[in-house]
Amino acid sequence: QVQLVESGGGSVQPGGSLRLSCAASGIVFSFYRMGWYRQAPGKQRELVARITTGGNKMYADTVTGRFAISRDNDKNTVYLQMDSLKVEDMAVYYCNADGSIFSAGNYWGQGTQVTVSS
Repeated sequence: QVQLVESGGGSVQPGGSLRLSCAASGIVFSFYRMGWYRQAPGKQRELVARITTGGNKMYADTVTGRFAISRDNDKNTVYLQMDSLKVEDMAVYYCNADGSIFSAGNYWGQGTQVTVSS
């Protein structure tokens, strides 16, 4: 059974930082491209950051320079370091595991809430 369990969400003031973690089980983690998505109320889910099996990273323009994605294949975990948080970053953040490059599955975590307010 595949599980992606996010943690690290919470409430911070603008300018603050949070570090999200996503622990995966039931998959060969190193075979999966890992991503973080977010969904704010009334908006579509959007890609925030992604890291490939080879460690290549990409970011949405809105978070470039403030967020950093990383992965630890030994711990089957992907991280999202979020600095200089803005009110517009407030959303539910979801972890995604995309195994399509190896014809494997695509999986989602349950989401973790990030609240940014003064």
